[in-house]
Amino acid sequence: MAGLLLAAGSGSRLGRPKALVEFGGERLVDRGVRTLHEGGCDPVMVVMGAAETEVEGVTTVRNPEWNTGMGSSVRAGLDALPGTVDAVVIALADQPLITSHAVRRLLGTRGTGARAAVATYHGNQRNPVLLGREHWSTVYALAVDDVGARPFLRTYSHLVTPVECQDVSRPDDIDTPEDLERLTGLLEGT
Repeated sequence: MAGLLLAAGSGSRLGRPKALVEFGGERLVDRGVRTLHEGGCDPVMVVMGAAETEVEGVTTVRNPEWNTGMGSSVRAGLDALPGTVDAVVIALADQPLITSHAVRRLLGTRGTGARAAVATYHGNQRNPVLLGREHWSTVYALAVDDVGARPFLRTYSHLVTPVECQDVSRPDDIDTPEDLERLTGLLEGT
């Protein structure tokens, strides 16, 4: 099962591409890759756009349409997945408090027959998301502008297994300098 990290945005409100932001001593892109690897994903692929950088241990996918929003990154990533991959966990680079435990929980649903699963926090759907190959074309068609898998998760909720992850992860985004400062404080326990 593959991991797909979306890291193409420019971080307009943050003032720099989020993938390159340092958090807890590592770049957000490296932290996201590590989380997917440690969670059991192989291969791991990263969709880049606004910034280009080397990321070890992954295949980098260039999204030339990154400025149109997350939907184009989802489509670019799904297009690039190897034919041998049966399912993918999609995560976002700007959610550094997502842990490998959440990824493992999603992957664990495959043992119960789940073909689509989403991490939930107090019952609210967030990230990461697991999608079996049979759902990729539907997700691809619905991923437009600045939305990724959310329309699929809502429209086909009867196919999606919710996986509570509140006890092992936090889905907070880094969108602004204030978010970065707040999440850094959470990481450091201050």
